[in-house]
Amino acid sequence: MTSLLVLIVVVLLGIAVWQLTKIFDLTQIGAKKDNSEIANDNDNNVNGYLMFGFLVFIYLTTIYCVVKFGDLPLMSGSASEHGKDVDQLMWISMILIFIVQTITQALLHFFAFKYRGKQGNKALYFADNDKLEFIWTIIPVIVLAGLILYGLYAWTNIMFVDEEEDVMYVELYAKQFSWEARYAGADNTLGKANVRYIEGVNTLGVDLSDPNAQDDKQVAELHLPVGKKVVFKMRSQDVLHSAYMPHFRAQMNSVPGMVTQFAFTPTMTTDQMRNTPDMVEKVARINKIRAKKSAELVAQGKTALDSYTFDYLLLCNKICGPSHFNMQMKIIVESEADYKKWLSQQPLLSKTIKEAKAAEAPAADATVPAVKMETVKVDTTKALAQVK
Repeated sequence: MTSLLVLIVVVLLGIAVWQLTKIFDLTQIGAKKDNSEIANDNDNNVNGYLMFGFLVFIYLTTIYCVVKFGDLPLMSGSASEHGKDVDQLMWISMILIFIVQTITQALLHFFAFKYRGKQGNKALYFADNDKLEFIWTIIPVIVLAGLILYGLYAWTNIMFVDEEEDVMYVELYAKQFSWEARYAGADNTLGKANVRYIEGVNTLGVDLSDPNAQDDKQVAELHLPVGKKVVFKMRSQDVLHSAYMPHFRAQMNSVPGMVTQFAFTPTMTTDQMRNTPDMVEKVARINKIRAKKSAELVAQGKTALDSYTFDYLLLCNKICGPSHFNMQMKIIVESEADYKKWLSQQPLLSKTIKEAKAAEAPAADATVPAVKMETVKVDTTKALAQVK
């Protein structure tokens, strides 16, 4: 009903605007009017001043967005060792973009006003200007080359994993629309896996004939020890996904048919991040909004929203289907002692699969009807006589 009323109002407003334009056209009857489609000095002046007005609008909008939403981007307070490099590169890029945008937009709109069309003026034609072309070519080349080289240097350092370094291996398995994780056991080596082995509780397709898979552990919640480098091996069951952990400045595509890799070292536990001033302020602001929404829901007889508590999250950063927005996994960063205690409580995947198969076997036998077997004695001498 509300949508219908809104539609009716919009239609009526359209009719009102149309009638006003008709009335305006009637008031112009008899007035001297230039019907030519060639711009005159008045048209050029109006467009020149409008360019200045639009420039002011761009700057005011930029200032408003920085003041209003400047605290929303994750450009500080990273929770990984390499995060500071990513943040620094982002800040350098944003500052350069802001400076270049401010200067070029000012020059663009200023020249559009200064050299607007005037009666009797004729434009001066330049075939070329090698000096100007050199300047506006070499400056972007130097700036972009510096950014690209710095970015490649940072990316190489981030992606490098020393084989001799003490690291732990975790597999992230993506599928529509959830994540699963698998930890390597005491051997610190993940067992082989293939989608062809997916059956029952073996949702990761782990090859149980591989000795390295016998001590692997499958979990639905990711726990990481602080200060320990983690190498993530990523696979996808169906479509292209992207493992995105924003607070760790980590992202890598999960591609069907291949294994991708990303590594980082967590530097801040979940509790430490929750207690940072910025996070305390953000959580308080979110809960204020949720409290207001909860009051509305309670007034309608509905259940109130739960209070928000910060947690690290593993998200999917590829639009992989209708429930893409809900594809996430909770990440808990904790001390190594707490991590080891949690991991010791998780069952072995091989044991879970064997128990599931053992439970299926009696159930399958119970569904087969029992057949009563009887022994029949045959007199072979009599049978042969009958045949003869």
